[in-house]
Amino acid sequence: MERGSGPRYSIVVLVVALGIVAAIICGGLVGGAAGYWVARSQPTPSVPTPVIIGQPGEATYLTLTQDSAMIEAIAKVKPAVVTVINTLPARQTFFGEVIEPQASGSGVIIDEEGYIVTNSHVVEDAERIDVIYADGSKEEATLVGADRYSDLAVIKVEGPVPAVAQLGDSSTLQPGEPVAAIGSPLGDFKGTVTVGVISALDRRLDTGRGYLMEDLIQTDAAINPGNSGGPLVNALGQVIGINTAIVGRSAYAGTVAEGLGFAIPSNTVKAVAQQLVEKGYVERPYLGIEYVAITPRLASAYDLPSDHGVYVRQVVPRSPAAAAGLQEGDIITAINDQTIDEDNPLTNVLWRFHVGDEVRLTILRQGEEQSVDVTLTQRP
Repeated sequence: MERGSGPRYSIVVLVVALGIVAAIICGGLVGGAAGYWVARSQPTPSVPTPVIIGQPGEATYLTLTQDSAMIEAIAKVKPAVVTVINTLPARQTFFGEVIEPQASGSGVIIDEEGYIVTNSHVVEDAERIDVIYADGSKEEATLVGADRYSDLAVIKVEGPVPAVAQLGDSSTLQPGEPVAAIGSPLGDFKGTVTVGVISALDRRLDTGRGYLMEDLIQTDAAINPGNSGGPLVNALGQVIGINTAIVGRSAYAGTVAEGLGFAIPSNTVKAVAQQLVEKGYVERPYLGIEYVAITPRLASAYDLPSDHGVYVRQVVPRSPAAAAGLQEGDIITAINDQTIDEDNPLTNVLWRFHVGDEVRLTILRQGEEQSVDVTLTQRP
């Protein structure tokens, strides 16, 4: 018989096996208890508070994240966004048919009295203006005032309004901040929301009318025709801009550009809207000349004595320029030492002053530099 065999050996093996099983069970119990108390001793991780949105019986639960904050912000502003319908003067077609052409844009209600901000170009040449609320109801609106230089206008509806949006402080904006554009692209897709970020601040756009639109907000939130006049909204549910323009094609080799939208900052909107409501117009300083902007190429072609400034073609009678003795053929190169050139057009330089200010013009007359003092008046 080999060592380790027989009944006695079997009993020993059984006792050892039971001991191992007991040790495993005890170890599991002790380990589980220890794990429980360790877990209890750790701080409870923070759990985002659930948010309920939607109508009663149709609630949706969301985690309170940046996305849901923007959803809440959009829900707050969207009822105050309107579609603006501009009915233009009737005209006759080639076949003798009389039609009333229409253009459309967007707007946002900023006051319980029924004042609505939109773009000036949305209501330009309007024979009649109507607004369509978010619920589809339609009201006629009247034009309070428009300012084509800032591309802002205020219209007004009578009676109760569905909601009012709050204008935020655009001076606090930062590139990368999330934003949403709300409006009616193409006039058909009412209440469309597109999201993006603030791409840049203090942008300038050439209007092609002799002046630049300045201090614009650039965003990559999709903006299309029909979005004009609608709000650009931050995550707090504040209107921080009014959408005004897009760049769809670059001047370089016809390159198609995407995600280049621009909005007028809300602080400009506040200042302009206040003047439009109070006066019906925006007070802007006036010089009283007709002119041609001088560029280096133009100066070279006509052998002018300056490669920047403006060439005075005509002095308006009884204007500030006429009172100061400006003459046809003068070249104005600066106002109060602020140079006039392609980056600082005459109109934009003038806007840095106020009605009633006396300013000093630097001019070239027959090749000689002179100074002329002018008192600016209100643009007629």
